[in-house]
Amino acid sequence: MTSRTAPRPPRPRRMAATLLGALLCALAGGLFGASPAAAHAALTGTDPQDGAVVKTAPKDISLSFSEGVQLSADSVRVLDPKGNDVAKGEPHHVGGKAASAAVALRSGLPEGTYTVAWKAVSADSHPVAGAFTFSIGKESKTSVTVGSGASDGGVKTLYDTGRYIAYGGFVLMVGACVFAGWCGGRSPAVRRLAAGGWVLLFAATVALLLLRGPYTGAGFGLAETREVLATKPGAALLSRLLLLGAAAVFLSVLFGSYERGRDGSGKDSDRSESERRDLAYGLGIGGAVVAAGLAATWAMAEHASAGIQPWLAMPVTAVHLLAVAVWLGGLASLAVSMRSGPPVEREVVRRFSALAFGSVVVLVVTGLYQAWRGVGSWGALTSTTYGQLLLVKVGLVAVLVGVAWISRRWTSRLGEAAVPAQGTAPAEVAEKVGAERGAARSGKGTAWDSAGEGAG
Repeated sequence: MTSRTAPRPPRPRRMAATLLGALLCALAGGLFGASPAAAHAALTGTDPQDGAVVKTAPKDISLSFSEGVQLSADSVRVLDPKGNDVAKGEPHHVGGKAASAAVALRSGLPEGTYTVAWKAVSADSHPVAGAFTFSIGKESKTSVTVGSGASDGGVKTLYDTGRYIAYGGFVLMVGACVFAGWCGGRSPAVRRLAAGGWVLLFAATVALLLLRGPYTGAGFGLAETREVLATKPGAALLSRLLLLGAAAVFLSVLFGSYERGRDGSGKDSDRSESERRDLAYGLGIGGAVVAAGLAATWAMAEHASAGIQPWLAMPVTAVHLLAVAVWLGGLASLAVSMRSGPPVEREVVRRFSALAFGSVVVLVVTGLYQAWRGVGSWGALTSTTYGQLLLVKVGLVAVLVGVAWISRRWTSRLGEAAVPAQGTAPAEVAEKVGAERGAARSGKGTAWDSAGEGAG
């Protein structure tokens, strides 16, 4: 009898390491895409113009921007040659237009060169700042030195780091929950991944809320934090914290009471079919609402909320973030499941493979819309920083599609190498059982003989 050797399945640890490497490459691409590359509010005009020499002192200074801006008490300062602020009153929008700013000047200003230092928060939540000069009567020397931005480099670095950590926590938490709830991969490693994502997102959100004041140049303190909460980005961060409270309840049910209602094989033990179905539907609907709400906290306070078609851009951005989370977070869940815990079941791999393919399709469609909206023209692809970074992103998307194709092949191999279904056995086991049965028939003293003799 010629024995047939079954194909050797891929080594779980090596495959998990490869999956983690692919995940890091894909996550790097996702972070490039999520970076604040799009242009923020830009100064489009001033009155008086930059460098102009006017005969008489103007009554006020006005500025125009490419999009709406949020003003504070010191958003526009007008400094004389000695550095004294000659503005009167607080800055305000001209005619109620959010894309403008103006401040009145004191009367009787002497001749000389004046410096206008401005700062604001653009509609996409990022601070912008700058300065220009004009002269009354004639130019003169000035001792004024104006900084280049609304926040120092250290605060900006911390704030940007917090944003990326928040993205990563969202991806891990949502992706692990979908992998566990939809695909059925509820291993302890996936549970730890989901909990870790929640902790990262919560800690990063708290840090962003505390750093928001210094990041926009408003300073750090209780009063500044209260002012931040009154802004659109501050309200979005506070909403995210509230939604994370609901997410904690969802995680405790998904990996707690729902899991305890299943036996060791992953099947429901005590619940009826209707109870199991109702609980699954409830978890699915509740989890979808919480995940969509968390994604909306980015969409409603950043780039999508400014510019053209915000009514369409905000839901598209939320769907884009959810697709990133389902794919990359699911890929991470699959990797940690292979790294530790029981073997990954064939049905789990099959469901994730289909889900990953759909997520990549959604990513491509929503990404194309975001690219069109952000660039605006073909020439901007090479003439603007955002366009150049977008070309880099296109290359990264091609790499991500390749990673998706490779990961799909990996998951197919994992499905073929999964534990055989009930009622089947490997070739080696079948041969051993056949040998024992043959020995029983020939009376060579096996357990089958003993059983036969006892029965006789």
